[in-house]
Amino acid sequence: MSTADPVPPAPAGTSGVRAVLAIGVFRRFWLALGAASLADWVGLLALTAFANALAGSDYADKNFAIGGVLFLRVVPALLIGPFGGYVADRLDRRTTLVIGLFARAALFASIPLVGTLWWLFAATVLVEAVNAVWLPTKDATVPTLVEPEQLDDANRVNLATTYGSALPAAVVFIALTSLTEALDSMLGWFGSGAGALAPTLYVTAAGFALGGVLCMTVGDLSRGGAAGADQPGMFRSIGDGWAYVGRTPLVRGLVLGIVGAFAAGGVVIGLGRVYVTDLGAGDPGYGVLFGAVFLGLGLGMWTGPRVLTQVTRRRIFGPSLVAAGVFLALIAAIGNMVLAALFVTALGFCAGVAWVTGYTLLGREVAGDVRGRTFALVQSLVRLSLAVVLAAAPLIAGVIGAHRFRVNDDVTLTYSGAQFTFLLAALVAVGFGVVSFRQMNDRPGVSLVSEIAGARGRSAAYAERGVFIALEGGEGAGKSTQARALAQWLTGSGFEVVLTREPGDTPVGLKLREIVLDPATGQLSDRTEALLYAADKAEHVEVVVLPALGRGAVVVTDRYVDSTLAYQGAGRALERGEVESVARWATSQLRPHLTVLLDVEPRVGLARAGEPDRLEAEPVEFHARVRQTFLDLAAADPDHYLVLDGAQELETIAAAVRERVTPFLHLARRHVGEHA
Repeated sequence: MSTADPVPPAPAGTSGVRAVLAIGVFRRFWLALGAASLADWVGLLALTAFANALAGSDYADKNFAIGGVLFLRVVPALLIGPFGGYVADRLDRRTTLVIGLFARAALFASIPLVGTLWWLFAATVLVEAVNAVWLPTKDATVPTLVEPEQLDDANRVNLATTYGSALPAAVVFIALTSLTEALDSMLGWFGSGAGALAPTLYVTAAGFALGGVLCMTVGDLSRGGAAGADQPGMFRSIGDGWAYVGRTPLVRGLVLGIVGAFAAGGVVIGLGRVYVTDLGAGDPGYGVLFGAVFLGLGLGMWTGPRVLTQVTRRRIFGPSLVAAGVFLALIAAIGNMVLAALFVTALGFCAGVAWVTGYTLLGREVAGDVRGRTFALVQSLVRLSLAVVLAAAPLIAGVIGAHRFRVNDDVTLTYSGAQFTFLLAALVAVGFGVVSFRQMNDRPGVSLVSEIAGARGRSAAYAERGVFIALEGGEGAGKSTQARALAQWLTGSGFEVVLTREPGDTPVGLKLREIVLDPATGQLSDRTEALLYAADKAEHVEVVVLPALGRGAVVVTDRYVDSTLAYQGAGRALERGEVESVARWATSQLRPHLTVLLDVEPRVGLARAGEPDRLEAEPVEFHARVRQTFLDLAAADPDHYLVLDGAQELETIAAAVRERVTPFLHLARRHVGEHA
């Protein structure tokens, strides 16, 4: 953090969202952002509805007017966007933010006053030109308001506010249009057409003005850094990004899928107003459809990481997009407002799952030296696809027009141009999903249907607070050494760390360890051994792991459930499904956020071990089966595993472990000395 960006001290002993909202200057900034975000979403609905009213009664003209508004909302960001960062880094940020909010308020208020379609188009361009500068200024301001370790939570709050405002904005729009219709029918105040929508634009202007007033209370914000360091040009960055995407199948599939997901959602937004008119639902129906899209998106983004956790994320991404296309096809086929709202919510959910899964995989899989440019390329392609879709969809719908199909003498089906366009977009989305799945499939020989069926009833549980890390591997792999090294690094970074092991890290577990590992125990039946290990795990999770995670600690365990599956399942040749059922039940389905597998040849590992215990004394064939099971488990869920060659230098392994663990640390608490 530079001295040019002073940050008020965070409240002592606090962390997470509450901590950042407890910072007064950030809280005022967040309130201003909330008012602006709500106004922006209401404004989108108001602009498209106003354009629809000004276009007249011709079906094609309405489509062209709405398409023009939506297209013009995207194009300025493509043209002016590169200059937004320049302005954000050189001008006083508070002045830029305040002027931007009041400028948008004035422009929205002018639209109903002028009352022409051409001024609506011109004002839309000006609003988005201001927005292209305002958004990077806002993003550059956030890091100056919080401590570095609070930035992740601050960004979560801002993203939730920005995108979460869409649903309440739809409610506000529905309420305003319904109230206007009621007042007009009783008192004749507003008239029909564009006049009835003027209040929504005035409320939008008032929201931006309120945001400007709130932003004025934020206090002095630092100027931009403007360090003047050489940065790659825009065209070079795009070229580098394209080259990396082109030669990397996983990233290529992700980019295609993310663009496809946004394109599918853009078709619904672009044609939603005309579609609900065809169904006779009017402006309130448009608000319902708009809100349903973002309700589904929010649910999909929130629950996406928990969807089919037994299936790898790479295999979830493509099918999510295919499912979105299927629901879009259902919307096209069924002309019913209630069903349309349900299907649009489902479409948004699937697109949200694809979006959050894709971004997670990009952050995890893309090489660090090109990650920023890849994300920038994705954002550019998303904007470009939205611009094309928002402009082309109404044009296509207008050209196709409505068509009637005579089923028999008594039944005639009518499908509008919007429905035909929905169907075309559905086919494109399905195609994108299939291509993405083929390029990203990490288990080509395994049926997705069978994998989902096998995962049913075995839902994994990941702690929402604290971080759970397991180290696994065969004998002599170096698990204990790496566990200690990781614990020392985490402790030095300010985290509470609980370093533990299985079996034997509880009083009960210590007695069980003596039984299962002491050669003096003699022969145990395979099932007895498996149950003893399960008993140790149940006690370990209940007494050590869960309380530590509840405090927000990082738990590092030397062995966990995978060892039972490898040693008692494959090693003892017990049925793996039965062993896993017992072990998962004993641990309440709790899974590590990350399992680090240190892989070594059995002969090499056994040579490192000292005096052999009962398991180490087993023949090499036993340990070969154990090793293969570990590798199979890791291959089935690469999102939650890190496989490393245990023969590497200790520091090389430790560095790789630290890099992979770091993205999970936002779940843990820092600086909790009372538990250290």
